[in-house]
Amino acid sequence: MNTPAELREKALVVHDRLCATYGCPIPYFHHFDPLSELISSLLSHRTKNSDSGRAFKQLRARFPEWAQVRDAPTAEVEGAISPATWPEQKAPRIQEVLREITSRRAGDLSLDFLGTLAVKEAREWLESITGIGPKTSAAVLLFSNLRMPALPVDSHHHRVAQRLALIGANVAVGPAHRLLESQLPPDWNAQQVYDNHEALMLHGQRCCFFRNPACHRCPVLDLCPFGQARMGTSIDGSLTLELPIGGVGG
Repeated sequence: MNTPAELREKALVVHDRLCATYGCPIPYFHHFDPLSELISSLLSHRTKNSDSGRAFKQLRARFPEWAQVRDAPTAEVEGAISPATWPEQKAPRIQEVLREITSRRAGDLSLDFLGTLAVKEAREWLESITGIGPKTSAAVLLFSNLRMPALPVDSHHHRVAQRLALIGANVAVGPAHRLLESQLPPDWNAQQVYDNHEALMLHGQRCCFFRNPACHRCPVLDLCPFGQARMGTSIDGSLTLELPIGGVGG
């Protein structure tokens, strides 16, 4: 089993190689304010990016202000976000979140103030709202125009990290956030943290697939126990029996 220091060293090697493969620094995909990023993240749960993006655009077209979403009949919000999965659940949830923020902020429906807090404090504030977990809190801070160095872990990122043994096979996505973030240098800026997330996510999308991963062209194969076993060799290069497709995250 690797020590924490060895895992940090391995994580940096993985980062450097995947960044070379996927072209870091990777441009941010949008520039939402933090409240808009929060709503976008809530819509994206268990939804394809194209569908959640369409739902967000429809919601903004129907309700130009977030206070209008908060105060609208729930059925109208549900209709506006219909491209997302489970709009009947997400519409009332989004309205509840907007009402809670309004209440906590004495009527100020904005999350811009999070930029004045430390990352840990900002994440704790967000996660104290029912339904907001570590992935969403990190996304709000990192992806929004706040550009704060918090690491989100999506399903692709999580799968790649498990197969590389950066985290254990039984570590769920939620607890993985703290473990994977602890492997990154504490002085990294938002762009470096974003590159780390995006590079591992892109690797999961383009090479380390859920089924039939393309281990033969993986730039970190020599660091990956899963890939080595699947390809029929061990980390030290000796031959082993090839494992069936699947295993950790497969």
